[in-house]
Amino acid sequence: MFNSLTGIITGKYPKQLLIDTNGIEWNVCVPDSCLNEFAPVGGEGKVYTYLNHYENGMDLYGFAKPEERDLFFDLLKVDGIGPKAAIKIMSSINVNELVSVLESGEITVLEKIPGVGKKTAAKMMLTLKGKLTIPETEAIVIKKENAFSVVVTSLCEMGYDRIEAEKTVAKIVTDFSKEQDFSAKTQPEKEDSVFKKAIMEMAR
Repeated sequence: MFNSLTGIITGKYPKQLLIDTNGIEWNVCVPDSCLNEFAPVGGEGKVYTYLNHYENGMDLYGFAKPEERDLFFDLLKVDGIGPKAAIKIMSSINVNELVSVLESGEITVLEKIPGVGKKTAAKMMLTLKGKLTIPETEAIVIKKENAFSVVVTSLCEMGYDRIEAEKTVAKIVTDFSKEQDFSAKTQPEKEDSVFKKAIMEMAR
């Protein structure tokens, strides 16, 4: 089994990446959320791969980072989710948000992903919550973001987009964490400060 392909990116399409390796052009199925992470068309890039062999043929799946492929493998552990369904899920929600949602148990977010629904969302939570293959540094970031999930929820209830709210809160928490006064505050005080700052930034 080969681990990756390195070559010239010759095409980018929905859920599809073309890469030429010494005259052989590979057609790789990739999540839409990962497409922009690859080099532009004409540039050299690397694709971490998974070859799925079945009775009537083979499909090649690709990812920009090893941890994205690890998440793909984790999704395959869920009853009823095959490679194509996993790619569809990862195309509908960015990898960091999906990991965050699975770790924090926000099942309602999963239910809104096209093709998932309540039953599959419940299976995903049962199979993956607390069991994801996440690099330690990634897990630390997710843990910090989840500590302020109440702020994200409050912003969503005000009508703000969840993805934008999570990005804004994560950035503010990272910036505030560098300040000694912020570290000395209680968690409710921290949440209040982050919420006020987020409102100001998202209202621009």
